[in-house]
Amino acid sequence: MRDGFPLVTTKKVFWRGVVEELLWFLRGDTSTKYLTDRDIHIWDDWADADGNIGRLYGAQWTNWKQYKYMVEEYGYVNTNIYEEVEPINQIKNVIDELKRNPDSRRLIVSAWNVAELDKMKLYPCHHSWQLYSKEVDGKRYLSLMYSMRSNDLFLGAPFNIASYALLLHMIAQVTNHVPDELVANIGDAHIYLNHIEQVNEQLKREPYELPVLELNKDIKNIFDFKYEDIKLLNYKSHTAIKAEIAV
Repeated sequence: MRDGFPLVTTKKVFWRGVVEELLWFLRGDTSTKYLTDRDIHIWDDWADADGNIGRLYGAQWTNWKQYKYMVEEYGYVNTNIYEEVEPINQIKNVIDELKRNPDSRRLIVSAWNVAELDKMKLYPCHHSWQLYSKEVDGKRYLSLMYSMRSNDLFLGAPFNIASYALLLHMIAQVTNHVPDELVANIGDAHIYLNHIEQVNEQLKREPYELPVLELNKDIKNIFDFKYEDIKLLNYKSHTAIKAEIAV
C-alpha cells in the first residue's frame, strides 16, 4: 500500500461504484435499492424482479445466522427443534479480535456459507479474506489476503483489488494500523472470449502513477463510513473500455 492506492490506471475504473458497493456490503444489505438509488447498476443482472440478491456478501459478513437446538426433557438434542438466535457479525468480531489480539491467526471472514448457498443469486466469487498484523519498530502494520474461486480479469479484478484495498485501509484506520500489503489468491482466473479485443487494447497502454486514498480521520467505527468520508486523490487514467458482463 505504500506504493499508492492500487486502482487500475490503464482504463478508467468506476470508483464511485467500488466505494458504494463496499459500503453496501458493510450495511449487510441484500437489496440493490441502495445501489440503484445512487444510479449504480452493477448488480442488476443478478438481482430478482424485486431487486434482491439473496443472502450473499453483506448478509454473510454481518448477519451470519446461527441456531440453538432445543434440549428435550430427557436430555437429548432433537435436531428437528431449534430456534434462531442472535446472528454473527463477522466484521465486528474480526475487528474486535484484531484490537484485542493482533497476533491472532484466526482473523478470517467468510462468505461461503454452505447451508445458504441455495439462498444466493450468485455463489460468492470472493469467498473469504484474512487479516495479518505485524509489529515493526513499535508500529502495527496490517495486510489483507482475499481468496476468489473465480475471477473475471478484465471487468472483475480491477474492482475486487480496489474494493479490498479500500477495506484494508478502513480496517487499518479503526484499529490503529498502517496498511501494509494486499494479496489476492485466485482459483480460476479467466478472460472471457468477448473481452479479448478489450484486453488487447488495454495492454497497449502505459500505466500512470497510482493515486492516493484519503479517509476521514474522525471515523473510528467501520460502520460509520459514508461515501463523502472516502476520497481518491490524483487519479489519472486512460479512458474507459466498455465490455459486456458475463452472467
